[in-house]
Amino acid sequence: MSDVTVWLNPRCSKCRGAEELLADRGVQAEKVFYLDTPPSRQEIARVVELLGGDPRSLIRTGEAEYAGLEHAGSGALLDAMAEHPVLIERPLVIVRDALRGDRAVIARPPERLLELLEPHTTYPGGGGEGPGAAAR
Repeated sequence: MSDVTVWLNPRCSKCRGAEELLADRGVQAEKVFYLDTPPSRQEIARVVELLGGDPRSLIRTGEAEYAGLEHAGSGALLDAMAEHPVLIERPLVIVRDALRGDRAVIARPPERLLELLEPHTTYPGGGGEGPGAAAR
């Protein structure tokens, strides 16, 4: 299995649900308690790219620290999340996978993380389906 990292807040029920789903499937994930050990701006920017490139996809708009950021640009939002990690949506599941590339999902609901755990399709020479499989 690929390397799995979860950014979580142990007081969050969705985070606990994500932990349970991973445990039920035997997936050992690195747990990052992001409020205690905040990610760097660079780490946040990397995750935003994995999520599609829009920092708003990772930001919690209901937090008091979001006030005044409604019309902020990407850079300001990344700065705000780095300075105030409470703004980062959770749970965030990141999969590092050399074959399929790194991927991430905000696991709300927790079942969303399952899309990252699905076995990937193998390619020619790997005994499964994929481009060129019909030609074999």
